[in-house]
Amino acid sequence: MGSVAGVSDLVTIDDALEAILARAHPLEPERLPLLEAHGRVLAQTAVATTDLPPFPSSAMDGFAVRAADTPGRLSVVGSSAAGRPSSASLAPGATIAIATGAVVPEGADAVVPIELVRHEDNSVEVPSAVAVGANVRPRGGDVGAGDDVVLAGARVGAAQIGALAAAGVTELECARRPRVRLLSTGTELRRPGEPLGRGEIYESNAPMLDAALRGAGAVVEVLPPAEDDPGALRVTFADGLAADVLVTSGGVSVGAHDLVRSTGRELGVDEVFWGVAMRPGKPLFFGVRDGTLVFGLPGNPVSSLVAAMLFVRPAVLALQGASDPGPDWAGGTIATPARRAPLRDDLLRARSTVTPDGVVLTPVAGQESHMITRAALADALVHVPRGDGELAAGTRVRYLRLD
Repeated sequence: MGSVAGVSDLVTIDDALEAILARAHPLEPERLPLLEAHGRVLAQTAVATTDLPPFPSSAMDGFAVRAADTPGRLSVVGSSAAGRPSSASLAPGATIAIATGAVVPEGADAVVPIELVRHEDNSVEVPSAVAVGANVRPRGGDVGAGDDVVLAGARVGAAQIGALAAAGVTELECARRPRVRLLSTGTELRRPGEPLGRGEIYESNAPMLDAALRGAGAVVEVLPPAEDDPGALRVTFADGLAADVLVTSGGVSVGAHDLVRSTGRELGVDEVFWGVAMRPGKPLFFGVRDGTLVFGLPGNPVSSLVAAMLFVRPAVLALQGASDPGPDWAGGTIATPARRAPLRDDLLRARSTVTPDGVVLTPVAGQESHMITRAALADALVHVPRGDGELAAGTRVRYLRLD
């Protein structure tokens, strides 16, 4: 895919993402203790080391019985508690009191809930017939030893940690976390808290991108901002190329001070595309040098955020071997009419509301690409595809959560 120049040559969002993911090859794996693997992506499927549950267990507090003895009056001959199983085998006409999670004793094939029996002295009256297997969790009913628990490519969250711990897994094979370097460009930039001179602004893109990419599993380093000077930019840009991913913001349009693309070419970056048919975020650059993915994001903060969510986050997840790196589009309806652009897709910042009929998305006021404080009021990006006319209120759309 070559460089683009005119509006008609801009790549689509989907084609841009396809080109990026085709070059985001999973990094080498490493072994981690289970509790250090939260948020990581599995490079190898994790399998159970034991049956789960490892024995037939009770799903209820009640009485372990032989189904053939019900209904009827049964003698209570013992008890089985979690971690303290009964050693007795259940004989005909007898029952054993049992707690949830306890071992179902030999000879028993069902459990009667305690609230369904009449308990008097050392006997219980079971008023109705009980089916074989009622309220019994069979051995291996959840998973068997050697069975898959979490598949390669899955991201490890709290539920996966719990499942793996229960299945006896102590270590996981995970892809290495990508090293990402962030480089903001612009002579006008100052760090938050520093005095602002005439024509200067606070640098917001690097901390914003840092948060977005750390959440995707990246190890992020923020480089010092580079002034709009070819020599200064070249030095810092070259430093950034030592990472797995270099993300710049600013300097990718066509002005006299937009030096990122030319600097990348001088340093051997192979440009894959420049310019995506979307708003905000059109002047987006993507290239590769020796396996390092290079993203040149627009300087306007909303444009930078949108590009990061649509393209950089999925690349970071793909480098970790994620089976579905995203973006994770969902479906909802737009609350107000939205005018369509004939040549570019729009990404509207919106608030989402869950209703009985589904998610309703209300665009926030102030959709200009520099209005980052307005974007902070939103929790979703609504995709308005290119075309004529407008989307009517109530139209089904796809959206991407920002939180």
